[in-house]
Amino acid sequence: MSIESNSKTEKAAFTSLLPIFAFIKPYKKRVASALLALVLTAMVSLSLGQGVKYVIDSGFIAGSQEQLTQAILVLIGLISLLAVGTFCRFYLMSWLGERVSGDIRKAVFKQIVALHPSYFEENRSGELMSRLTTDTVLLQSIVGSSFSMALRSGFMLIGALVMLFVTNLKLTLIVLTTLPLVLLPMMLYGRRVRNLAASSQDAIADVGTYAGEIIQNIKVVQSYTREEAEHQAFSGEVEKAFEIAKHRVWQRSLLIAGVIFLTFAAISAMLWSGGTDVLNGKMSGGDLGAFVFYAIMVAMSVATVAEVYGELQRAAGAATRLLELLKVQSDIKESSLPITMPVDHPQAISLEQIDFYYPSRPDKAALRDINLSIPKGKIVALVGPSGAGKTTLFELLQRFYDPQQGQVKFKGIDISNIALTELRQSMGLVSQQPVLFSTNVYNNIAYGKPDATKEEVIAAAKRAHADEFIEQLPDGYQSFLGEQGVRLSGGQKQRIALARAILKDPEILLLDEATSALDAESEHHVQAALNELMKDRTTLIIAHRLSTVLHADIIVVMDQGKVVDSGTHHSLLESSTLYRRLCELQFEQA
Repeated sequence: MSIESNSKTEKAAFTSLLPIFAFIKPYKKRVASALLALVLTAMVSLSLGQGVKYVIDSGFIAGSQEQLTQAILVLIGLISLLAVGTFCRFYLMSWLGERVSGDIRKAVFKQIVALHPSYFEENRSGELMSRLTTDTVLLQSIVGSSFSMALRSGFMLIGALVMLFVTNLKLTLIVLTTLPLVLLPMMLYGRRVRNLAASSQDAIADVGTYAGEIIQNIKVVQSYTREEAEHQAFSGEVEKAFEIAKHRVWQRSLLIAGVIFLTFAAISAMLWSGGTDVLNGKMSGGDLGAFVFYAIMVAMSVATVAEVYGELQRAAGAATRLLELLKVQSDIKESSLPITMPVDHPQAISLEQIDFYYPSRPDKAALRDINLSIPKGKIVALVGPSGAGKTTLFELLQRFYDPQQGQVKFKGIDISNIALTELRQSMGLVSQQPVLFSTNVYNNIAYGKPDATKEEVIAAAKRAHADEFIEQLPDGYQSFLGEQGVRLSGGQKQRIALARAILKDPEILLLDEATSALDAESEHHVQAALNELMKDRTTLIIAHRLSTVLHADIIVVMDQGKVVDSGTHHSLLESSTLYRRLCELQFEQA
């Protein structure tokens, strides 16, 4: 690669860090205070060289105890100022780094939870978690530490070079001659470090994804006695990440070692030349001491810049990944002028000429030519073999996806013209596998209505036939349920989910095979709660067990993404061959 193209790549890499400054902008006063402290500490550090000269010439060489004491007191005063200034700079910049990384995390998480579900079909959760954690920690280090060090070292480098010229021109030229040799490894290894850093971040994301999946499905792993096999596979992922990290560390180590060697070799050459001048009486010992001090300051500044340069390379990759995520546009677009739904409308839901293809399966229609009307207050059951499109219909109703053709209407209004919040608050979903969060019972129920009172939460639990078993838990409603409600049985989880839906009090109730995975006693309790919940409410039920939907007002038969028939149980036994066959299979087995 040519020097010109390499330079463009470096410029592009650091340009990716610029948008991060938008997160720093709200804290301008903190930044100004930190920069002021940084400038003051740099100036004090530079003045220490003159303090060293004063101590040597006025104290040691002059042979005066009084002058030596004064010189040391001046030096201590400067050091005290340096300590106070360093404290202020370090605290302010560290505070800024923590604050900015927190703001970036919040912005990224807000973006993630608003994205369309198909995005998560195409992107791994482990990689998204890596961006939320590892990448933001790296940026926090840059903003809170590395950026401050780079500014300070750059300022000190310029100041020390000026003082070198003032102190001794010949020795300064010796130092400057070696600077290109110091900067050369930075140019050679910088891009390589950045590429390896990006690969390292991706490898860490792979490790996190693999571990998360195994931990989430630990019972399956242990049931099939795959612990050792999974350990070996995970070890392979870890070793892969280690190999990439090892190459990155090797390159950074070469960079830092090369800079240090060349820098201090130059100082050694300068000391030999300067020592000769002192011996020949061409310069004082104090001047040489001050010059050595400034030369070491230059060396340390260059070494710091070299080290920070590598960190900035890594941060550029992290910033690029985060900004890519922040730029993702959701496929589900909110209407700029949403229509408010009427309070009352005879038609709850209607689907008109719906065709839908999942983004991950664009060649196979999930729904084709769907036309369906659901009157207000009716119980509608969706039946049919697996893959018929029943669950897909639920996802379109909640607008997790938009159909490629046709309209989904709620109360006579196309749902694309309704605010997403208003639409989804009007619906309550109870699925076959209820989702519980890693918190207590109370918060899991109150998730359906965060501003609910304690009395409302308990009343919802009682209507869901859940209050009795909740009270028997160690801490009642404050009992921690573990990850995904692991401490509860299937029936108990389902009743907690039902209580959440009851508390939400939705206009449309969506039941996705809510009792199929339960034992007889749990099903009895859950069914009783469902009957309570369905009163005077428009309800859509996905059912594989037809015995649970015989009471439905309308039964819609679906097959291969199409509505093939609809009616009551008795009418469908006459008109639908598929429905009759499903009934014969289930009721004969029963």
